[in-house]
Amino acid sequence: MVFAVNLIAYQVAWFSSVLGGANQMPWLGPLTVVIALALHLRAARRPFDELLLALCCGVIGAAFDSVLVALEWVSYPSGQLGENLAPFWMITLWVVFATTLNVSMRWMRISPLLAAFFGFTGGPLTYWAGMELGAMELLNPTAAMIALAIGWGLMMPMLTWLSEVLDGMPGRRRIWLAEGTKC
Repeated sequence: MVFAVNLIAYQVAWFSSVLGGANQMPWLGPLTVVIALALHLRAARRPFDELLLALCCGVIGAAFDSVLVALEWVSYPSGQLGENLAPFWMITLWVVFATTLNVSMRWMRISPLLAAFFGFTGGPLTYWAGMELGAMELLNPTAAMIALAIGWGLMMPMLTWLSEVLDGMPGRRRIWLAEGTKC
């Protein structure tokens, strides 16, 4: 049940964010993200850890997407708080993405290479879909897609590791501590 709710909540938040950004309603996505995050935290065994993961992903995503904007490889039609900053609805997408890491995308913990491959291919495809829906424009498509593939390919293993460390969801935990012991 948690898996299905997580998957559906993420998809609703993603489409609300992208379509809201494309149609000059940048507030729509963050509103659905708040609801999805509340549902996620309610299901969490340790809500603080899950919230910390979401905030970390938001900061990482804000930095990554703002670099793409500052390099003028990507532009957005609405929701930007500053000239060289990613729009707020895009940052909240990173927050809701974090809610999938310990639930519907937990399977990526099997291997850092699997996570890297998923990031390398899935990250750019998601941005491409957002572009096709009018939420963004790739000003330099080649550079943007290369940066997205490399960036997501590097970030996904890091994010899956972070999600394992900050796993506050019910179920078995498996994290490697600094001492090399397993929990």
